[in-house]
Amino acid sequence: MLRTRTTLIVGAGASMELQFPSNAELLARVIQGYDFKRSGSETSTRDGQLLLRNIYKLAERFNKPVEEVAVAAERLRNACRLGRSIDAVLEQYDHDPLVLACGKLAITFFIGQAESRSSLKEAPRVPGELPLQGKVAEHWIYQLGQLITSGVPRSKIGETLERLTIINFNYDRSVEHFLPYALVMAYGIDLKEAREVIADKLDVVHPHGMIGRLPWQKGEAAQAEWGVEQPWNIHTIATQLSSLTERRADRNAVRDIRLAVASAQRIVFLGFGFQPQNVDLLFENSLSHNPDVLISTHGVSPGNAATIALMMRRLAGLESDHQLMLSPGKAWEVLRDYSLLLES
Repeated sequence: MLRTRTTLIVGAGASMELQFPSNAELLARVIQGYDFKRSGSETSTRDGQLLLRNIYKLAERFNKPVEEVAVAAERLRNACRLGRSIDAVLEQYDHDPLVLACGKLAITFFIGQAESRSSLKEAPRVPGELPLQGKVAEHWIYQLGQLITSGVPRSKIGETLERLTIINFNYDRSVEHFLPYALVMAYGIDLKEAREVIADKLDVVHPHGMIGRLPWQKGEAAQAEWGVEQPWNIHTIATQLSSLTERRADRNAVRDIRLAVASAQRIVFLGFGFQPQNVDLLFENSLSHNPDVLISTHGVSPGNAATIALMMRRLAGLESDHQLMLSPGKAWEVLRDYSLLLES
């Protein structure tokens, strides 16, 4: 049971547990997918062929020659060779709408593809079970499902969810897709009711947007079923993604993100890369209420881990060393190993 107001900040390192690409892997897929010099040759890839078709459609939407859009895709491809993440590359090209459009199209395509191939499936094999494959406990969303439901009466689940905010820097819908099934398993309720509870009570924020609203979710944004690599409305979905510059221009969205951090008594970073531009989105000023801060640093070098510690002591205004906890474990291990803290 989550008893304390908690904000989870989730990055690509957490989604990798579900077989989603890392930042480097996504960049590599964009570089290969937009290699149109291979088009029509024996080395042409399926991804490249599908993206090329969509480049033609993108040219129609922008009323531009397809050659001009292909040149923009090549500029994006070159920038990805030097980039640390696709988000950082889009930030570099906030001056070029065509490059941004090519980037958002590639994100929508490859994250949709990753959903379709992930260990989180569209539905459970057996009704009432979870749609996870493999060692289910070795997924951070499974550990989150336990934290949310353990010892919580059905009548109190809404109160528990209202204590939690998830700021998800990933584009996929894993959290929203999975948690209703966790409620079905925990409480024996039907899936429709479980989805309504999640939709009404859980606040999940995607600073960069997500690849479509799930059909049961509220709102008017373009929707897509879970795990559809090529949704019919892929271009409309792509326009819903936001670069950091575009997100910062939405003052209400930025205010809500910073409020979720500033109001939390416990802040947990899972697989988060601490890129400066993303950190700036979370904090406006140093916090003054001394929250507990828990950080997974799996795969982070010792030097960068030390820098993260210094950064968080300053930004969170921590007065005591015991309030900052860095763990070398993966996201699921951190939620498991600190479950007593998180439930206290």
